[in-house]
Amino acid sequence: MTETAPSMQLLRRVNAGALLAIMRKSGGVMTASELVKATGLTRATVISICDDLVEMGWVKELENQRDAQYAKGRPARRFAFDARAGYVLGVDLGDAKTRVMLADLSGEPLAKVTLPFSGAGAPAAERLDVVNRAVLAALEDAEVPSVSVLAVSVGVAAPVSRDEAVLVTDAHWQMFDIDLPKALADQYGWHVLLENDANLAALGERWRGAAQGVDDLAVLLAGDRIGAGVFESGRLLHGSRGGFGELGYVGMIEGVEGPLGLATLARTWGREAVLSAAPTSLSEMCPNSPDDLTAEMVFAAAAGGDHVAAEILNRLATSMARVIASLSCLLNPALVVIGGAVADSAHAIIPDLTDRLPTYTSTPPLVAASQLGEAIVSIGAVRHALDYVEDHALEMRPADLDHRVA
Repeated sequence: MTETAPSMQLLRRVNAGALLAIMRKSGGVMTASELVKATGLTRATVISICDDLVEMGWVKELENQRDAQYAKGRPARRFAFDARAGYVLGVDLGDAKTRVMLADLSGEPLAKVTLPFSGAGAPAAERLDVVNRAVLAALEDAEVPSVSVLAVSVGVAAPVSRDEAVLVTDAHWQMFDIDLPKALADQYGWHVLLENDANLAALGERWRGAAQGVDDLAVLLAGDRIGAGVFESGRLLHGSRGGFGELGYVGMIEGVEGPLGLATLARTWGREAVLSAAPTSLSEMCPNSPDDLTAEMVFAAAAGGDHVAAEILNRLATSMARVIASLSCLLNPALVVIGGAVADSAHAIIPDLTDRLPTYTSTPPLVAASQLGEAIVSIGAVRHALDYVEDHALEMRPADLDHRVA
């Protein structure tokens, strides 16, 4: 039976996507013969599709090179994915500041910019302006024109529904409902994605962090508040309204003071100790006011042998063990990663936390602290934007970007 034109077009599109994916993953130069071997396609088909991808701007054809000992025959045609065919932006819209990361299509960061808001309650207009300034600074630092951005992903500390709407049933979540994707799309013409920050943290950790290759995973953003991004069998879970991983229920667990993060608890308990006049070096760290005490000071004091600070870390380990145990009973992840601004400090409580887990659950997971630091959400946002570009690559023509006016 003769194949119809639409079916031939579909087959060619599938083959083009496969070729592009292979070149992108290889990260290097591939000859036509290597592509034939990798795909099982005919040489004529490979060459034809590569010519199309070069015309679209996704692939570069390199100059022929011939080894001196092979002087005869047609020189090999050599192709490479062009990681600078376009760029993506990852935006972390936090409570107190925003972080922006600009990356090429290999995921290589080219610029990172962090700007603060005037406060956690900064109005929407200010937040939009600060994000815009951070984005423009990143583009300027990398000397990338705005028209070369193929996709943007924005992470917010609130549930995000499947149609990318912020759930505003909680007062804290309402501050993130500022129509940032629409503002960026209207100003720059970009395709802008919106996602929960913990979900992006899980994407980032699975891509570049401790969870590479882990299909059953929970990543806890545990700074000021706790939220979880969860993978089950390699699939990121969202829930009907985007609320999967919201941990408000942990306040019903004995010994857990609501969905408060490690930084909040360490700071609160440390200040309580100072106000109680307990014999502790924490008082010397904040001589002017207990309000000056930070979570980092508490962890540092514990590392220096302060018994009061060490007891605070003991309480943190117990509280976090109960939170992780509840996740283990519900979801049974193989690995739980503690991420966010306190990830470096969290190393100190992981041994005690791990020892406590079997007391609370029969399926204790491995626990690790993230190495991605405060960039974890923006790294995940870059991965999210790259996923979009890779899924829609054949609908884009990076070659046309050179002819557009910024």
